[in-house]
Amino acid sequence: MLDNYGIKLEVWGDYACFTRPEMKTERVTYDVISPSAARGILDAIYWKPSIFWVIDALHVLKPIKFDNVRRNELSKRLPVGSIRKGMRNDSVPVEIIIEEERQPRATLLLRDVAYVIEAHFEFTSREDDIPAKHRSIFERRARKGQCYHRPYLGCREFAANFRWLEGGIPKSSYVGNKDLGWMLFDIDFESPDLDAMFYRATMHNGIIDVPPRHAGEVKM
Repeated sequence: MLDNYGIKLEVWGDYACFTRPEMKTERVTYDVISPSAARGILDAIYWKPSIFWVIDALHVLKPIKFDNVRRNELSKRLPVGSIRKGMRNDSVPVEIIIEEERQPRATLLLRDVAYVIEAHFEFTSREDDIPAKHRSIFERRARKGQCYHRPYLGCREFAANFRWLEGGIPKSSYVGNKDLGWMLFDIDFESPDLDAMFYRATMHNGIIDVPPRHAGEVKM
């Protein structure tokens, strides 16, 4: 591990859904943003194979508010075999009839959210290990609102606004401690099965300290 360079990014949006993986049919959100979702936002702004974003803390700025919605979704995906046949033969239809596969599903989502992500990056190789350069590029892109793809708050339909945070972090509306239970930490990309990792999230005065990836608090 080389030098760590920290950043602070404020993100907010009208809606968010950080889906609990144990819920199979209906989408149910966690109370707050997960570390994996936060890392995804940073990757959307600046991603390089030679660095890996590490989430240090998550600040919950606004009260946690839920909404229930029902949406029509597809009950299945296009089989890969059908797509390959369509690529080989133009006369083979590659399609899903929406009227036949429509399925209404409920979603428990968050409304009017705002967070601050504190993070740093670590190097995955020495190919391009110039810390000041990478931090400078991320800061410039965040200040200008640049991104490789629009970051989102859990689900792609819930776009995330973001801005580079200079100076102090806004005060949270929460006082005291709140146990948020077991939460998805991230995916173990080093394992062949891409195992999910979890940790026990606790919020202290609106701040969630995220443990290191290989700490004992993180469980498979």
